[in-house]
Amino acid sequence: MQIKKWQFWLGVFISILFIWLALRGLKLDEFWQAVQKANFIWLLPAIGVYFIGVWIRAWRWHYLLKPIKEIPTKTMFPITTIGYMGNNIYPARAGEVLRAVILKRKEGVPVSASLATIIVERIFDGVVMLAFVFVNLSELAKLTSASGFVGNIQQVAIIGTGVFIGALIIFLLAAMFPQVTAKLGLWFIERLTPQRFHQRIIRMMNRFLDGLASLRSPLNVLMVFVTSTFIWLLETGKYWFVMHAFDFQVSFFALMLMNGIVNLATTIPSAPGYIGTFDAPGIAVLTAYGVSQATAAGYTLTLHVALWLPITLLGAYYLAREGIKWSDDLRGEVEKNE
Repeated sequence: MQIKKWQFWLGVFISILFIWLALRGLKLDEFWQAVQKANFIWLLPAIGVYFIGVWIRAWRWHYLLKPIKEIPTKTMFPITTIGYMGNNIYPARAGEVLRAVILKRKEGVPVSASLATIIVERIFDGVVMLAFVFVNLSELAKLTSASGFVGNIQQVAIIGTGVFIGALIIFLLAAMFPQVTAKLGLWFIERLTPQRFHQRIIRMMNRFLDGLASLRSPLNVLMVFVTSTFIWLLETGKYWFVMHAFDFQVSFFALMLMNGIVNLATTIPSAPGYIGTFDAPGIAVLTAYGVSQATAAGYTLTLHVALWLPITLLGAYYLAREGIKWSDDLRGEVEKNE
């Protein structure tokens, strides 16, 4: 995947900044003691719950793609894991493009159409994450007063809500009125792009609109929202199981708040694997609830590894099984398949 050098180094710089914010003042001996005392057997049910959520993600993607092609969830699951593996090791969430390319190879679904469904997934995920934050509005006062660099989470949540809800409305309108959207898109294409690219861009736009077909039914929209909520509740369940490996207790709602904030923070550009952007806000949330910095850091870093490593290993296995080499130029693959 071709990533501009400045984008890569910007992500690295942001990750280093967040790591410094997360670990400044940390006493390493206390941190190491908290990790050594952890009962890592709790990671087993945590990972199990997480993979149930990944299976449901695969089912959600299968559901969004139904108007284009009926593909079994068991076929979607390996491709989904490959995508999340790609997000963990490539910058700029390149795993989303990776799974769209593999789906094209295996099932012939146009890349533009599958990318439309992936963007829809991300919008619904963002809406649910913000809902997790707003459900815990009463707790935000604690967080904003004790988390330092995180700043005014309430203001960030309000801005984020506007962005995600606005994007959702645009996509719903585009899905419900595809002909009007296509005419509007054609108007912009003809006036803002070189003529030699018109046919290709129009073809991509039409395939992209095909990928939004599942949103034309209110029942489908409700189904995707409910599924997305269940997925993120299961991921919060993983937070809950990992918590039991450490010597502290907070409520499930506090972990929902942590889940919402850290996943919103990972939308900030960073080094691959969301280094720093996941850890710093996670530690901040827990310390705001009175957990010691050493325990909060041990828990958050362990949780991060438990979220990163299993899905990355499984995705790498499935990628190797597909016979795709790491050196493949995914951008060229997208161009070829379109």
